[in-house]
Amino acid sequence: MGRGRLRIYLGAAPGVGKTYAMLGEGRRALARGRDVVVGFVETHGRRRTAEQLDGLEIVPRRQLRHRGADFTELDVDAVIARKPKIALIDELAHTNVPGSRNAKRWQDIDEILAAGIDVISTVNIQHLESLNDVVEQITGVPQRETVPDEVVRRADQIELVDMSPEALRRRMAHGNVYAPETIDAALANYFRVGNLTALRELALLWVAGKVDEQLDRYRADHAISGTWEARERVVVALTGGPEGETLVRRAARIAARSKGADLLAVHVTRADGLSSSADPASLAKQRALVESLGGTYHQVVGDDIPRALLDFAGGVNATQLVLGASRRGRLARILSRGVGLTTTALSGSIDVHLVTHEATRHTGRPAASRAALTRRRRLAGWAMALLAMPLLTLALLPFYGHLTLPSQILLFLLLVVGVALVGGMWPALTAAVFGFALLNWFFTPPLHTLTIHAPENLLALIIFVLVAAMVSTVVDLAARRTREAARSSAEAEVLSTLAGQVLRGEPLLERLREIYGLTSVTLLERAGERWRIVSMAGGPPCTDPGSGDTDVVIDDDLVLAVRGKLLDAADRRVLEAFAAEAAVALRHQRLREEAEAARPLAEANKMRTALLAAVSHDLRTPLAAAKAAVEGLRSTEIDWSPADRRELLATADESLVKLHRLVENLLDMSRLQAGVLGLSLEHVAVEEVVSRAVADVDEVGDRVRVDLPADLPEVMADPVLLERVLVNLMGNGVRYSPVLVTASALGSTVEIRIIDSGPGIPPEAHERVFLPFQRLGDRDNHTGVGLGLALSRGLTEAMDGTLVPEETPGGGLTMIVSLKVAT
Repeated sequence: MGRGRLRIYLGAAPGVGKTYAMLGEGRRALARGRDVVVGFVETHGRRRTAEQLDGLEIVPRRQLRHRGADFTELDVDAVIARKPKIALIDELAHTNVPGSRNAKRWQDIDEILAAGIDVISTVNIQHLESLNDVVEQITGVPQRETVPDEVVRRADQIELVDMSPEALRRRMAHGNVYAPETIDAALANYFRVGNLTALRELALLWVAGKVDEQLDRYRADHAISGTWEARERVVVALTGGPEGETLVRRAARIAARSKGADLLAVHVTRADGLSSSADPASLAKQRALVESLGGTYHQVVGDDIPRALLDFAGGVNATQLVLGASRRGRLARILSRGVGLTTTALSGSIDVHLVTHEATRHTGRPAASRAALTRRRRLAGWAMALLAMPLLTLALLPFYGHLTLPSQILLFLLLVVGVALVGGMWPALTAAVFGFALLNWFFTPPLHTLTIHAPENLLALIIFVLVAAMVSTVVDLAARRTREAARSSAEAEVLSTLAGQVLRGEPLLERLREIYGLTSVTLLERAGERWRIVSMAGGPPCTDPGSGDTDVVIDDDLVLAVRGKLLDAADRRVLEAFAAEAAVALRHQRLREEAEAARPLAEANKMRTALLAAVSHDLRTPLAAAKAAVEGLRSTEIDWSPADRRELLATADESLVKLHRLVENLLDMSRLQAGVLGLSLEHVAVEEVVSRAVADVDEVGDRVRVDLPADLPEVMADPVLLERVLVNLMGNGVRYSPVLVTASALGSTVEIRIIDSGPGIPPEAHERVFLPFQRLGDRDNHTGVGLGLALSRGLTEAMDGTLVPEETPGGGLTMIVSLKVAT
């Protein structure tokens, strides 16, 4: 028996119709004769969803008891024993009640799939592990129930249940999603249009990524190498040359013409790691430009550049390829078609754009580095060519009759190779010509003339010159490549060090100064007509670009100036790469500073929004109750009995008390944040304050049990503020379970513990509950503004105490108020 197939209905938010769609598919499968059962479905009291259950077989749920309450969960064994063809199981990310076999429902579903049963399930985008923090950032509501992305990605079929934000809000307003008393709070908080739009975009993008994966897998499985234009992907080829920025911007404009198109930049390096035209600094700038335009940068290895480009483009299913027009000279174009034309000829279904640019005016290839060999080696090579040849001739003259001409030619050829190794090609070619003349004059009959009688001697001398020239060229090229490889290795090591510095956030300029032994390195920024120092290492700093020994212009406003020694062209390339990364690091630092500066404003705006939303809701209920009571009492049309009048007065009084407490909390919170809260510390008996607080929690005071030791010392506190703290904490606890209040003296402090056995909160959320206007979860947003715990901690700290939460053994939450003992 094979493994079952998993089908998931994915939604952007609660209420879009995932469960309804799942049940509809189940009913259709049942009508087709498939064996379908409902393993677990949560209707949330929605009438139309409940109607979809009619006619479907429901597997009984498993009964569990936890913390004195009864719960029901999916019965995995019952579903497997029933052996249906399809099981409908809601809420993939659900966390099972403690005591269940698995911690998560997706693990239950995995067991059912392993038994060969197909499963249809549902999940919201906010429950995906990778998007959990993003959703919390958008909505301000943390989601404790998550499912690993890989579990959802492994599904055989994912169907997006989509609904516009406006349509979902209309559904909520009509009472089709939540209970009427929670609609206003939900619409004003989690279900704002902006939140729903962002969640919808996340869901669409995630599903699009899943579709891309499926398409890539299908193409790979069926060996499809051609391009399928399901989505525009524009690849731009970068050489590190001056035309790179022009190409990137042109490719970005091409990509912008298609909604959702991808921009990818690729640089092809040779297999030996050497490239005479790639400028690391230019590549770094171009990479930063690509990423700033929303693209990605890639690097591939290949000696056949057209083939490497097309292999990459085919691998990413690119539809368009952007190349720069050739910078080669006319002769080179005649001898070879070049990368652009070759790529176009081999591109197949990929559109190739050859973009002209300013650099095409300079058609010659960049000259090879003259610094491949040091000046000392070149001088030594010329000395050998001009002096060693006559010395070799003088050494061979005594052996004229004993050595044949081929032997003498081989000795001269050996010397030419030595000259090539030391001084390069031009001294070696000079030595070859000079050796030809010396061999002809001293060793080729007739002697001491330039005439050669024997044709074979002429041929031997000509071959000597040709072989010497070819060997000199090869040896010179090998020597240059060796030196370039060594320099490239050194540059790569420096650049890798640079990358590590950037990742670790260490100072780049100080590292640059150490590497090159510089006196100072200064990053300058233009400020009007003057320059100002942004960052520096060493000293004294450069005050303007002209005061340094070497300067690198990063852009119109940034210049890197170094002092200590002149850097050659090769070192300058690395310096430019450093400069580009320093500029990127500076911009990132400023963005972080701007973000940090904006954070208080964002937090204040978030708090203001939460305050307005919460207060508007929490004011409405007591105001409506008080208004209704007063209007009823004023009405002359109804003859109220004394009992009815007392009840209306009590309702009005209770509502006004709630309003009074809400306003007091808001005022006290504003005084705390402004630092102007007035308090009077004095010796306070804990028993008296606790008894008043218990009496104040009048609605549920019978659920508070007090167990205080008789010898408890007095504490330093403001009795009024301490009472308010205890009332808030007791009132918060009795909403979930009976509360026990205990206290104990520990050295110079007294700890008052308010203990409940309710659902508790996870340890990672212990500090978050003390933020103003915060409630954990989005199910109970109509029970207060969310100021109680924040205000309680603020008041406690104002009395030089502390308020910390901890888990109650066996389940629940314990709030510990610590105050100093009165002395």
